[in-house]
Amino acid sequence: MKELIKKRIADLRFKMREKGLDAYIIYGTDPHLSEYLPEHWQTRPYISGFTGSAGIVIISLEKAALWTDSRYFLQAEEQLSGTDIDLIKLRVPGYPDPAEWLKLNLKKGSCVGTDEWCTSVSQFSQMQNSLNKSEISLKESGDLLDPESSGWVDRPALPDSPVYEHELRFACTDRKTKINAICSELEKSGASLQIITSLDDLAWTFNLRGNDMECNPLFMAYAIVSKDQTILFIDDPKLPSELKNKLNAEGIQVKAYNDIIGFIRQLPENTHILVDSDRTSQAILKGIPDHCIIHEGMSVPTRLKAIKTEAEIQNIRKAMRKDGIAMVEFLYWLENNLGKVPVNEYLVAEKLIEFRAKQPEFKGISFYPIVGYKEHGAIVHFHVAKDNALTIEKDGFLLFDSGGQYSDGTTDITRTVALSELNARQKTDFTLVLKGMISLTLVKFPVNTRGYHLDILARKDLWKHGLNYGHGTGHGVGYFLNVHEGPMSIRQEFNDRSIEAGMVISNEPALYRLGEYGLRTENLIVCVKDESTEFGDFLSFDTLTLCPIDTRAIDKSLLSEEEIEWLNNYHERVYEELSSEINEELKGFLKELTRPF
Repeated sequence: MKELIKKRIADLRFKMREKGLDAYIIYGTDPHLSEYLPEHWQTRPYISGFTGSAGIVIISLEKAALWTDSRYFLQAEEQLSGTDIDLIKLRVPGYPDPAEWLKLNLKKGSCVGTDEWCTSVSQFSQMQNSLNKSEISLKESGDLLDPESSGWVDRPALPDSPVYEHELRFACTDRKTKINAICSELEKSGASLQIITSLDDLAWTFNLRGNDMECNPLFMAYAIVSKDQTILFIDDPKLPSELKNKLNAEGIQVKAYNDIIGFIRQLPENTHILVDSDRTSQAILKGIPDHCIIHEGMSVPTRLKAIKTEAEIQNIRKAMRKDGIAMVEFLYWLENNLGKVPVNEYLVAEKLIEFRAKQPEFKGISFYPIVGYKEHGAIVHFHVAKDNALTIEKDGFLLFDSGGQYSDGTTDITRTVALSELNARQKTDFTLVLKGMISLTLVKFPVNTRGYHLDILARKDLWKHGLNYGHGTGHGVGYFLNVHEGPMSIRQEFNDRSIEAGMVISNEPALYRLGEYGLRTENLIVCVKDESTEFGDFLSFDTLTLCPIDTRAIDKSLLSEEEIEWLNNYHERVYEELSSEINEELKGFLKELTRPF
């Protein structure tokens, strides 16, 4: 594989010379700037061999480098070894960012290319402005890995899976209401039209879902939404005729996927267009005529879908009960099979999927399970396969992070369980992570609080012991959509989006000891209105996830009375909500896992 990567880079450099490029940037996404990608757009793993979900690759005529974040440092080191691609760690002092690297390695007058379809407006603008200061130009060079002009002759075709309707009993709000809400928000911003390019925004707006990529129930399309017309640009074979007729009857036009640029170029003079520079490609921006007026701002569906309705939240709670039952069944299986039959990390991942698949309205996994036994637990997003799975024994920790897609919600949960008696340091580490999760769960905060204001709550007890973790604490979660959803987050880095009532967010502090073990305890929480006082309106969190936490791994002396009370109340709730839907044997098992601590 290493030699194949070198050959692919050599082929790309040949094409770069033909185009007059001194470097080529691969942002590792698709024309919709997605995180999870159809095989056709998996350019980053093709050129580098790195399979993580985040990263930028730059190939110059002499050097190559890949940037990724702390979730993937260990994975990237292993996968890039022997490829002549340097790993550069994002947000780590002493490492250059992509623009700095280009300026260090290129001469004045050099030309850098990138595929404008797979580069956001903000990425292109920031890179262009930075390089121009060093007299290096950034060029919209197109896709240099196109099968007709590169060595990637067996590049997978674009996906063609059929689209299906997210039934109203699950979607809760009809298309007309959503489109009217978008138009109302556009008017407030001074715009009259939005080009919707993000696939999760599209799926939410039109109450449609698809299978164009693994884990996220999305389909490749574009849309135009304005008070005068709504158009869905999608390849005709993907849209069943009955559904197409239904959309047409609702006043939604359907045009071919590739017609989007032609339509944009013919927009009338003085059309006011909302452009989200983080969720719109440079190619789309380039297609907007000069006689149109651009309003920069966040995509309206991105903002609207982040705040779940009460009906959606009630459905999510149903999904959480199903997910909780699957997790209890898995824990029971693990308890009764470990040490009796061969069990490895890959089998654990398969079992997590198997137990979820038994639940009603299960539509697939929300991401491939992360299963880390002992030292593999310290690889934050370890992707287990048959050939790299460790055999699991009754010793130490097992971490498993997994989730499901149901018609009534998306789930994401991490548990770390003790497989044997633990030493004092192991129990202290586990308890400090748990304290962080509880601290964030119990917070009450004023309206307009940002996620970076809250992040310290999950870390403060770790920091007291000189410990930390490198990733964020919380990400938004979609409603039968992407497991990672913006615009909100809880992390140390600045994010100006405030946490609002109705937002569903993960709560997942962690600790990783390289070569030993990883610890992470994750629940999903929903922001709710708390109280109003003379000092303003306050919000808090309610826990959605229903699954026991392994009390065998806790050092009780490190917990406060408030924390013990929360844990006991949580376990009482888990038992109450799940016990009526499982058999007597499982009920007895769950009773033991949730007994007062």
